[in-house]
Amino acid sequence: MSEQFNYKSILAPYMKHLLEIKASAGISSLRMKWILKEFDDFAVKSLLKEPHLTAEFITEWRKTRVADCERTIYAKYSVWSQLTTLMCRTGCPCFIPKLPRQSHPDFTPYIFTHEQITALFKACDQYRLYDVRMGTSLFAMPSLLRLLYSTGVRITETLSIKNEDVHLDEKYIMLRKTKNGTERIVPVCESLHEVLTEYISYRNEMPVINVTGPKSQFFVKADGTNFQASAVYQHFRKLLKQTGIPYIGNHRGPRVHDLRHTYAVHALIQMGRNGMDLYTGLPILSTCLGHHSLSATEQYVRLTFAIYPELEQQCSPINAFVYPKICKAYGDDDRLC
Repeated sequence: MSEQFNYKSILAPYMKHLLEIKASAGISSLRMKWILKEFDDFAVKSLLKEPHLTAEFITEWRKTRVADCERTIYAKYSVWSQLTTLMCRTGCPCFIPKLPRQSHPDFTPYIFTHEQITALFKACDQYRLYDVRMGTSLFAMPSLLRLLYSTGVRITETLSIKNEDVHLDEKYIMLRKTKNGTERIVPVCESLHEVLTEYISYRNEMPVINVTGPKSQFFVKADGTNFQASAVYQHFRKLLKQTGIPYIGNHRGPRVHDLRHTYAVHALIQMGRNGMDLYTGLPILSTCLGHHSLSATEQYVRLTFAIYPELEQQCSPINAFVYPKICKAYGDDDRLC
């Protein structure tokens, strides 16, 4: 384990055991490592002497997290629950906290129009540097943005792609480091195939050692080194300004992640206009997005209906039974119609 995750409290053996279980299941646990580091530091500061966690201990920890949002608190309580459950099973009685109730998010993603997507790509192609900087990630931006929109892949998943994962001859990309910890394949359309082929040809001409190696990162800076998602965010905001798309900020976007939402909605629009029932296409879209359940993808159908209400008429009437609506009936009780 790296030095930054060198746990030092009495809870350290149990934390390491929990991470080993996650690793054996092939689950990425970087966020959990950081959360456990926070717990470990608090245990050291609190002078915890016995591997026995009480409700009072976790309550005292909660008082220190005044700046965490609801989603972050939920994630941390989830780790507390997993850690204390593991400790109980290994003979260390602990209080297992309940997960806090999550409020329904009222956030609506920004869906780019086809015209805005075209404008973004054009602005990215025309984007130029004012001076020579070999450490810039601008070199990869035109192909990277097109991949995000054409496949719906998350930015972190995109930046983890290695050369050996890209199979342009078979027109697919293998994603190994995903949010859900499950490998998946994403298809490459004809236009994206041309863009990635051109990117590879120019990238391979750079005088960089091992830039074509199978274990090397696919998207790199002009000097052949890796770059972070923060660099993509910075370029993306400049492109929004150039194309006249207002940037709201404060996590309200438009965000790079909204390219993923836009891909989902545009894919459903194409399905509907091609005569496919949108709910029939849900399993296909869900697989491409890497969702573990259809419920995570179904929200895109509702969003598509809100933007293009005429497509709802193309859905099979049987969906009224599969996806019922909520209405008021029998006084004030909520009933399914």
